[in-house]
Amino acid sequence: QVQLVESGGGLVQAGGSLRLSCAASGRTLTMGWFRQAPGKERNFVAGISRSGGNTDYADSVKGRFTISRDNAKNTMYLQMNSLKPEDTAVYYCAARAAVVVTTSPATYEYWGQGTQVTVSS
Repeated sequence: QVQLVESGGGLVQAGGSLRLSCAASGRTLTMGWFRQAPGKERNFVAGISRSGGNTDYADSVKGRFTISRDNAKNTMYLQMNSLKPEDTAVYYCAARAAVVVTTSPATYEYWGQGTQVTVSS
């Protein structure tokens, strides 16, 4: 059984930075970050392959966010810089058994409980 636990969310001013962490138990999987604002769909933010060699980003965060992982610690990270108010959302960690990084939430089998990120203007 895979369990995912996010941490690192909080309140930050526009232009600031936060780093999210996702601690995983169980086997090494393809992983990703998604976010969901109130009244909106859950959207892909970034994904990373098992080895960390392949990454993918939503256009809205390219150049500002960086996804990484430390397999020795079974932990994935999301470094978020130059944050904007529109980045405000609950951020979810997700994992899937298949090799390819995908952007659809429906293709991920495992989910964390979410962590709130609020960016004030």
